Amino acid sequence: MGPVQEIHGNAAIEFHAFFERHHAELARLACMLIGEPDGADDLAADALVAVWHRWDRVRRADQPLAYARGIVANMARTRIRAAVRERRRIVLFWSNRSEEADAPDVAAALDVRTALARLPFRKRACVVLRHALDLSERDTALALGISVGTVKSQTSKGMAELQKLLGPRAVGELAGGRRR
Repeated sequence: MGPVQEIHGNAAIEFHAFFERHHAELARLACMLIGEPDGADDLAADALVAVWHRWDRVRRADQPLAYARGIVANMARTRIRAAVRERRRIVLFWSNRSEEADAPDVAAALDVRTALARLPFRKRACVVLRHALDLSERDTALALGISVGTVKSQTSKGMAELQKLLGPRAVGELAGGRRR
């Protein structure tokens, strides 16, 4: 085996270990961001393919997992934006009259996933990373490529919006009473 093959072999072994260690967490993150369990595995797999393509850079990074989380978040954002555009096209195509959308859907607001889906992406990502995955503000900032201050404000605003939708008790359970 030549030196190039050995380097690639070691990289493949390191990536495989990274994949085994973090795939489930990345799929869970994707699920919480896009709200679709079936699509989440695909998104996590796509993100890990992207990580593999950049593995030489990722493995030298201080926080390879934060890099992977950032890829998942970016791919989720892209998927959500595409779905929103598609829904708008369908609504425009099929609607012959305008309908009032001011009345809140109380049944949907009681479901945490549905409530999370109502948040703008950055708020949702901050809330999910901070409270569902229990990441620190610093790790959340690294994963999303934003400042710690932005993480703090977006998490606070997101939790306030969830409290309006779900009530203080449900939000308290989501937060788990822990803050880092």
